[in-house]
Amino acid sequence: RKCREQTDLDGCTIPLKTRILVNAWALSRDPESWHDPESFIRERSENSSIDFMGNHFEFIPFGAGNRICLGILFGLFNVKLPLAQLLYQFEWELPYGMNPKDFDMTKTHGLSGAKLTDLYLVAISKQ
Repeated sequence: RKCREQTDLDGCTIPLKTRILVNAWALSRDPESWHDPESFIRERSENSSIDFMGNHFEFIPFGAGNRICLGILFGLFNVKLPLAQLLYQFEWELPYGMNPKDFDMTKTHGLSGAKLTDLYLVAISKQ
């Protein structure tokens, strides 16, 4: 990226056409944006409005803007194929003879509609 016009940022003058590099590593580890940024906390994204598709700049694993990673959709679709294969190749049951009626289907609040309780299943090979 290049600066389109001379800009002052926090007392630092950035001249016209200066090459600008975004430090995605530092952004994703910024303690002002993230609680305990050095730890992987999967629940962090469950109720978050932050989008990993490049629209929020606190978290940009695939880049952002015009230079967003072209392989993002390929990567996302490559999660679906192995999941489909697992669903096709195995029968799935609740563990310990649990009845589906006993399973808690309470959802969290937010856009994703994630369940409050994790689902655990046992894979049984199809004969």
